[in-house]
Amino acid sequence: MNAASDPLGPSPIERLNRARADLRMGLPVVLTDATGAALAVAVETLTAARLAALAGLAPLTLALTARRAETLKARAYDGDLARVAVPAGADLAWLQALADPADDLRVPMKGPLKSQRDGGADLHRAALALMKSARLLPAALLAHLPGTPPAGLTVLAAAEVQTALGAAALLQPVASARLPMALAQAGRLHIFRPDDGGEEHYAIEIGAPPRDAPVLARLHSACFTGDVLGSLKCDCGSQLHAALAAMGKAGGGVLLYLNQEGRGIGLANKMRAYSLQDQGFDTVEANHRLGFEDDERDFRLGAAVLKGLGFGAVRLMTNNPAKVRMLAANGITVAERVPLKVGRTRHNAAYLATKAAKSGHLM
Repeated sequence: MNAASDPLGPSPIERLNRARADLRMGLPVVLTDATGAALAVAVETLTAARLAALAGLAPLTLALTARRAETLKARAYDGDLARVAVPAGADLAWLQALADPADDLRVPMKGPLKSQRDGGADLHRAALALMKSARLLPAALLAHLPGTPPAGLTVLAAAEVQTALGAAALLQPVASARLPMALAQAGRLHIFRPDDGGEEHYAIEIGAPPRDAPVLARLHSACFTGDVLGSLKCDCGSQLHAALAAMGKAGGGVLLYLNQEGRGIGLANKMRAYSLQDQGFDTVEANHRLGFEDDERDFRLGAAVLKGLGFGAVRLMTNNPAKVRMLAANGITVAERVPLKVGRTRHNAAYLATKAAKSGHLM
C-alpha cells in the first residue's frame, strides 16, 4: 500500500521534510530515478565513519553547483552542476575543503579535480536541491547502490524532489492577534504556515487598510543580525523600522516578514558569507563561492500572503525592482514603488554599492 492509498502514509512532501531533517543530522537519504538509486549525504554533516561505510559500497561522486565548481576550476559538464569523482582514499577533510570555501585563499589549489561527463545527473541535481532546501552547504556525496537500499532510510524519487521544491508553497492562516508596537500602535500580527513544512511567515497589518485600494506594503526578508542585533553591515533593521513608522504615520499598511534569512540561504550560510566578505569578497562573490546564486529567495510567498489577506494592489516600499516584477507576475498590481532609502553607514557602504551594481537595486 502506498501513500496515495494509505491516509496514514507519508506524502512526497512529508518524505521531503524527513529528508531535510535526515540530511541536517548527517543521515543519508535514498534518491531514485530510471537508472537506479543512490545514497546521498550532505558533506557538511558527514562523519568519517559514514564516509568509510559509503566508500565500501561503491565509487563516490561529489556533486557541486556550477558556482562552486567555477571557484574550484572544476568542469561543470552538466551545466548547472559538476560531478566530481572522489579519489580512492579521499578523507573527510578533503571533501569538506571542497564544500566550504572558508580556507580557499590559504589553500587555493585543491585539485586536480576530475569531473564526470557520462551518464545522467538527475540524482545529483536532486541532491543539491535538497541541500539548499535544508539550508546546508550545496555539496552532496553520492554512492550509487548496487543492490537494495539499507532499511530505514528516507526514499525519494529525483523527479518528485524537483517537482515539490519547484512548486509554490500553499500558505494557510494559523492565527492572528492585536499587537500594539512602539512604531505603530494599531498593529495586528498574522501567522501563515506553508504546506511544505517550511518556516512560518508573518504579516504585520497596521490599522485597517481597505482591501479595494492599493495598500502601503513592504516585503521584508528576515534578518536576525540587522532586525534584532542592530547590525551595521546592512540596512535591513533601518528599513524594517522606517517601513513600520511610515505605515503608522499613514494610518495603514502591511509589512510581510518572510523567513528567508540571508537572501534565502539561512543564517549559518549567511555567516559563512560574512566571513568571506571579511576576506575581501563582496556579497555576490561570497554567495557564489559558497555555491549559491545571488539570491535564493522565493518571492512568490509575498504574493501568496497578500492574497491571503485579501489585497490585490500595493504601493510597494522597496528599492528592489525584482520585487515589483515578482508581485506583478503573481497577480498583485504594483500601483507605485515607494523608495526606502535609510540606514546607510560607513560599515555598509560597500554592501549597498554591490546591491546597486550587481543586484539592480535603486539606491
